[in-house]
Amino acid sequence: MRYFLSQYKRSIFISIALLVLGITLWETNRFLQEFKAEERAKMEILASAYQKLLEANDDPALLNLASNILEHNHTIPVIIVDKNDHIVFKRNLTNDKPKALQKTLDKFKQTDKHFKFDLGNNDYQILYYGDSSLLNKLTYYPIILVGIFMLFLTIIYLYYHTGKISDENKLWSGLAKETAHQIGTPLSSLMGWIEILKAADNPDLPVEEIEKDIQRLHIISQRFSKIGSVPALDFTNVSDITHKTVQYLKNRTSKLVQIDVIGDKNAHALLNEQLYSWVVENMVKNAIDAMSGKGKITIEISETAQHVVVDITDTGKGIASTNYNRVFQPGYTTKKRGWGLGLSLTKRIIEQYHKGKVFVKKSVTNEGTTFRIQLNKLRSN
Repeated sequence: MRYFLSQYKRSIFISIALLVLGITLWETNRFLQEFKAEERAKMEILASAYQKLLEANDDPALLNLASNILEHNHTIPVIIVDKNDHIVFKRNLTNDKPKALQKTLDKFKQTDKHFKFDLGNNDYQILYYGDSSLLNKLTYYPIILVGIFMLFLTIIYLYYHTGKISDENKLWSGLAKETAHQIGTPLSSLMGWIEILKAADNPDLPVEEIEKDIQRLHIISQRFSKIGSVPALDFTNVSDITHKTVQYLKNRTSKLVQIDVIGDKNAHALLNEQLYSWVVENMVKNAIDAMSGKGKITIEISETAQHVVVDITDTGKGIASTNYNRVFQPGYTTKKRGWGLGLSLTKRIIEQYHKGKVFVKKSVTNEGTTFRIQLNKLRSN
């Protein structure tokens, strides 16, 4: 209910913001149109004054008035040409060079902003004008306004989106810890029953296998308890943990799947044993699914001066290059059944908790895929 109320408030806020933007743009456009109309009216007065100036050959007062009207135009750019298209008058132009003048004149001719003056004897002049510098600046105002509004919406979106992610992380962390707690309670009882079965000394009871699975549940419980916390990283033998995890999986995987661990047996890196084991388990299970339960998985361990590299290669169906990044997104899966969280969790464990890297190194359709995990040998600052 709280989520829907939050969504409702957000929708109301965005609707009001859009309404304000719409009204502002409408008012701005109306103002621009009125301003243009006012400039048109000024130019009509200016054209009338120029016409009088052309006619006032013997009237000094009228000539002086017309000249004053023309001289007091300080904002609107004007070019007057004769019938041969020669410029006879210009004003308020930013560039008076011939090429620039011609370019401006050509631009003015493309509009309907002009007045024609008949001088008689088949002679005439044409006054062309453009928008004032103030009007040109105001023309960009709606664009700037929309840009500011979009920036504002982006900030609001990022704020809510970040908050939502933070809430989701807290939810999942809390859920993981609660799961660990719930598993831990019956697990303690099962461990007690195991001790009773051991004391019975009955060789027909599969006590060892049951104990292994209970230990496995204990490990899973510890894994979940670490989600949302800062795990302790120890300088650990990567090969030993990888072999141990793979051996457990082999005993519970079809014989049609071959899993080999090769490479450097003494490579050490900073890692949390339980979380790294979880990563290997997720990667191997993902590879088995990609191979439809039949094929070969090779885990090769190597090291550089600063990193331990773990390459996990399968002989599965491969991944399209366009999906190299998508496979790590929560919910992405090609299976009919599944949550699509395995690789997403792997990326989080390696990159957020271990400050390492995990990515698709290469993949060929119907031949297989190689994932690379890069672990640090030194603590990052």
